[in-house]
Amino acid sequence: MTGWDGLVFAPRLDWPILWALMGVCALMVGLALWQGLRGWWLRGLAALALIAALANPSLQSEERDGLSDIALIVVDDSASNRLGVRGEQTEAARAHLEAELDSLGGLETRIVSVPDGPRNTGTELNTVMAEALSDLPRDRLAGVFAISDGQVHDEMPELSLPAPFHLLQTGEADDWDRRLIIRNAPSFAILGEPITLGLRVEDQGAVPPDQSRFATLNYSIDGEDPSTAMVPVGEDMEITVTLERGGMNVLQFEVEEEPGELTTRNNSAIVQINGVRDRLSVLLVSGEPNAGQRTWRNLLKSDPAVDLVHFTILRPPDRHDGVPVNELSLIAFPTRELFVDKIDEFDLIIFDRYRRRGILPNSYFSNIARYVEEGGALLVVGGPELASADSIWRSPLGDVFPARPTARVIDEGFRPQITELGQRHPVTSGLEALVPATEDGPGWGRWFRQIELEPERGQTVMSGVEGRPLLMLDRVGEGRLALLASDQTWLWDRGYEGGGPQLELLRRLAHWMMGEPDLEEETLTATAEGQRVTVLRRSLQDEVGEVTVTGPDGESFTLKLTEDAPGDYRAEFDAPEIGLYRLSEGELDTVVALGPQAPREFEETIATADKLRPLVTATRGGVMRVHDDLPELRFVREGRAASGRGWMGLTPRDAYVTTQLRTAAVLPGWAWLLLAAGLALGAWLREGRSR
Repeated sequence: MTGWDGLVFAPRLDWPILWALMGVCALMVGLALWQGLRGWWLRGLAALALIAALANPSLQSEERDGLSDIALIVVDDSASNRLGVRGEQTEAARAHLEAELDSLGGLETRIVSVPDGPRNTGTELNTVMAEALSDLPRDRLAGVFAISDGQVHDEMPELSLPAPFHLLQTGEADDWDRRLIIRNAPSFAILGEPITLGLRVEDQGAVPPDQSRFATLNYSIDGEDPSTAMVPVGEDMEITVTLERGGMNVLQFEVEEEPGELTTRNNSAIVQINGVRDRLSVLLVSGEPNAGQRTWRNLLKSDPAVDLVHFTILRPPDRHDGVPVNELSLIAFPTRELFVDKIDEFDLIIFDRYRRRGILPNSYFSNIARYVEEGGALLVVGGPELASADSIWRSPLGDVFPARPTARVIDEGFRPQITELGQRHPVTSGLEALVPATEDGPGWGRWFRQIELEPERGQTVMSGVEGRPLLMLDRVGEGRLALLASDQTWLWDRGYEGGGPQLELLRRLAHWMMGEPDLEEETLTATAEGQRVTVLRRSLQDEVGEVTVTGPDGESFTLKLTEDAPGDYRAEFDAPEIGLYRLSEGELDTVVALGPQAPREFEETIATADKLRPLVTATRGGVMRVHDDLPELRFVREGRAASGRGWMGLTPRDAYVTTQLRTAAVLPGWAWLLLAAGLALGAWLREGRSR
């Protein structure tokens, strides 16, 4: 194909000089006209011929190869566009467009797909389309076709399309759907106190007129048996739940399926709430002033979540030293109020070197034993008095002790050791790593006193002289009891012989007794990062079984755990889909939630053209339901309406590429000069005759 590109110039002088010469010539021609010379116009033509000779005009022609126009098809492959018959409609519309574009001829078809957005960002159709258009030559774009349900979730970019944009909308006219919306849910909640969550059940689309205005809502906490409630549809409501387990709690809400609704993927929602304890109440009773009580006091006072009540027996009733009472204590020891009336309000009771001196009668010790068996926590720190005739073990409280103290007090230096069981127990595991080890064992300092114990039950996690029990833990009924057979943890606190991890040991011990979930001996937990799930199993046993995982679809599979550290077992797997996964091993079970409260792709599922209509209107495009008909394609001129009843248009671009360029001078230089001379001669002859 040949095309003329017009007249071009290759001046022999610079353009400013030529413009100056043209100005001089125009001035001379004007002067001739003013003097009335009859050959003024011949003079002007001669001057013009001279200027043309200097400007060197040429005719330019091109050899062109035509380029095909491009039609872009954007196919929505997101989850919402695969609901019901939308997947089939999408494939049918895609095949129809490809056939129609091929029949028009001279068109190149390019197709891009829009997958589900990463990290629950929804359908990013505008972003994918903008990226595809950035790779296309804009002067060849004849039209853009989007096959979608119209539910897009990204911002529409500033696009200046030179061609029409059309939407082929999937979905049925009678589609309707019911969804569950979590309006508000707290991130934290106090254990044992009710919390309120805001919910809403909403119907969308062409809801059948006979559809019930009430829905059945099932909700459960951590995979337990669900509770059921009837809730109104289309109204905001509140539901109250109470958390009983510390740590992360998974709440699942689900609305029962109704016949004919589009999908059930938005009928459920998952909320994760961290259960925290209210301020913990601790009672510390020191039988006498000693160096270790400050260690306990500093530890408990440093925790802002702990309310500490501390009493020290400064002078027992059997001692008479003549010191006035007003100089000895501020208040009397409120024994009945603490150990009868308000004992159940304490989360932990600590007896630090306490002995029987007639202050607490046996009925009070019996009440303390009852407190432990019914879920309380008791820590006994023993000094020489634990092995004496006044030992509290010889009271009714001794019935819940895990060991029997003998009358022997061992006064010699020793380094506390972590037992084999203690290496696996969360209270003592890893303590040795906190202090650099020596050739003799752990790198911490020595203690110099230990009470000999004869174990009867419980778990020995630390040992002392010749492997004798030093720290014993036991579960008594619903409660917990710890027995520390030495009162010299303060040596570590003072840094004697390098000190030791007394702060971490005592902190773990106190929190284990108060039921901290992270310090349980037998636990099964799971955490998720994206689609990757990490399963952690802590156990005091040498072997554990396989973990059974049940997915949101009800399908189950097993995981084999690998021991990473003493008592810690781990496994990982990639979850195939988002939702609630249930994990169980033996008598332990837990749940883990993947993904958001509700996937964004299913927040709104009814097909609509509203979100893409601004782009359709701006480019004179059209919207057509695939369910009704598939369009005929035709070419329309730029600026004309590009859609009508049963048809959609494309704008021909007539793009081409230049393969060869030719130039030819209008006249050679000598011809221009000859023409200028002839014109000048004609002007002279005409003016001579006129005289």
